[in-house]
Amino acid sequence: MSMDKRTFLKTAGLATIGIILNPLSACDSSKKTDAITGADTTAVLAENGLFTLKSPFELPALPYDFAALAPNIDKQTMEIHHGKHHQGYVNKLNKAIEGTGFANQNLLEILENVSDNDTAVRNNGGGHYNHSLFWESLSPKNQVATDNLKAALEKDFGSYEAFQNEFTAEAKGVFGSGWAWLCKANDGKLFITSTPNQDNPLMKNLAEQTGTPLLGLDVWEHAYYLNYQNKRTEYIENFYKIINWEKIEERFNA
Repeated sequence: MSMDKRTFLKTAGLATIGIILNPLSACDSSKKTDAITGADTTAVLAENGLFTLKSPFELPALPYDFAALAPNIDKQTMEIHHGKHHQGYVNKLNKAIEGTGFANQNLLEILENVSDNDTAVRNNGGGHYNHSLFWESLSPKNQVATDNLKAALEKDFGSYEAFQNEFTAEAKGVFGSGWAWLCKANDGKLFITSTPNQDNPLMKNLAEQTGTPLLGLDVWEHAYYLNYQNKRTEYIENFYKIINWEKIEERFNA
């Protein structure tokens, strides 16, 4: 009997860990069935990922505490950024797609099909995706790029330091509000780009360069102003201390 109990606790624990590590996937209720429960559900949802999420969209839980990224990003900024700004994008996205052709599309399809004529969907769909990717790209643990991703960074930029310098320059050069991105092109090559407001490189009808985002940095003032005021460069420099390179590697390999 004691062995059965230990087995149960181990299984339940693994399922819980899976949800924590894949909080964005856990929002996808469209893939649940009566025949899939417990750890199996977690596995299926983790495999589907962020792209397959469909309405009604939900705010993903953070995979760490609000204070976990301090002092690089402070607790109050995280609480407001996640609970107010991101929640607002989610609420407005659900409202914007009601009664439209976007209502039956998953998040990737929405982003790929959105155009200049779909202002509310563009802004809020981008806001939801960008922030969801951003939360998972951060970690309280100080990590470094390794394995396949490190080799790709060195191949396409010359060195990790060269990548960092180019990414920093791109993020500093965003006029007003927007994002800096490390992306993977269809041919597998890495490139750095930026987008205004809540646009991203998945928006084929809008982005100057398209590709799959691996890493995004939010340079809207609401992402850093409480702690850094107008010191965007300092915010960018500290960002490298909290990048979840394991997650970026996972996206690259996918």
